[in-house]
Amino acid sequence: MAHTKRKRRSKHRGTAAGTVETRGRTGRKPTPAERKKGDTSARRNERLYREPTWRGAAMRAGFAALMLFVLFQIGIGPKQKVSTSLALALFAFAVYVPLGYVTDRAIWKRRMRKAGRAVPAPKRR
Repeated sequence: MAHTKRKRRSKHRGTAAGTVETRGRTGRKPTPAERKKGDTSARRNERLYREPTWRGAAMRAGFAALMLFVLFQIGIGPKQKVSTSLALALFAFAVYVPLGYVTDRAIWKRRMRKAGRAVPAPKRR
């Protein structure tokens, strides 16, 4: 009688603790272009060390204020009027934007100091 169960192609090694380890890459070595494509550290560094902007803070605050408006309309408490919910959401937006920017900037400055990078002087318009 023929086997109906398909055999596993790659071997797995089990450890005494019961975890299963798979083998690493066994094929050809990746070319420099392939290695570069998979390397995300440069993009990550670019994102981590990018100076925070007011626009980014406003986008996050807008999203948070929108979610707050929706929660007030769905009803996290007594039923609110649309005008009341809108006023609370606009107030939250006005508070979240500067608070978010100052927080982002403080975290960014700390990250820059820890990495040994110079913090650029603020641009005056």
